[in-house]
Amino acid sequence: MKHYSVLKREAIDGLQIKEDGIYVDATLGYAGDASEILKRIKRGKLFAFDRDEEALKYSDEVLQKLGNSYTLIHSDFVHMKEKLQELEIDKVDGILFDLGVSSPQLDENRGFSFMRDETLDMRMDRSSHITAQNIVNEYSYEKLKNIFYQYGEEKQSALIAKKIVEVRKNKQIKTTKELCDIICTAVGAKYYYKTHPERNIFQAIRIEVNEELTDLEKVLPDAISLLKPKGRLVVITFHSLEDRIVKQIFKKYSEVDKMVKGLPDIPLEYQPLIKLINKKPILPSEEELKENTRSASAKLRIVERI
Repeated sequence: MKHYSVLKREAIDGLQIKEDGIYVDATLGYAGDASEILKRIKRGKLFAFDRDEEALKYSDEVLQKLGNSYTLIHSDFVHMKEKLQELEIDKVDGILFDLGVSSPQLDENRGFSFMRDETLDMRMDRSSHITAQNIVNEYSYEKLKNIFYQYGEEKQSALIAKKIVEVRKNKQIKTTKELCDIICTAVGAKYYYKTHPERNIFQAIRIEVNEELTDLEKVLPDAISLLKPKGRLVVITFHSLEDRIVKQIFKKYSEVDKMVKGLPDIPLEYQPLIKLINKKPILPSEEELKENTRSASAKLRIVERI
């Protein structure tokens, strides 16, 4: 199973892994990053989260070859803090988030890709109830328009939502090809082939199905609270909405609270919890871009617990 871990070297270096440290891979995927972490910890422990059972099964086989200092957790990363506390882990030395869809998931018949005709699904966790079909066939015009605009940043969201509602009156929309054809009809061939709005629409639906942005907003403060002093949090994002959330939360927790800014003696509870290791995001190298075109939009941000 071919999978590229984007910005792997930069992410692993950013964690500053200690041999006896406790680390969390919040987005295990197909063990690309987890393998590198496990190679570097001799007396430490790795805890890895994923909501995709197939990814967990595959990764377990990969990691077994490198040792047994790991625990795989079948859960969305939003539950990280409580799941770790159940295992009596209150503090860790580093946490890695590699967001977005892994290469094998894109290549499987899950409807993530608009480049093949597949069933509209887009669930990262196949045990969850809501699918892309539910969204496309059941959401109101207003709700569709809003998620296309907010999560896809698509200018023609209203036209596309209107056409979807019109088409589904006569038949259920079940496949990626059907959805792409509807998008093309809604915006016209010239706009479709010039700007590729299907990319934005598929992204928006995937985010809605998997609650990606709301979960990210919830988990980052928890991740910061889990870090030991000098512990590192490394986050790789793949689109502007994710990166904006990470940037804003890192900014909030790395600055003195506005209520007490300027006071000569700032109380401990109002002082920054983290410091930014890189103020500007780290981007993929030219070499990586040639090897894996999917890395083009990736950005890496690193913070350290004070």
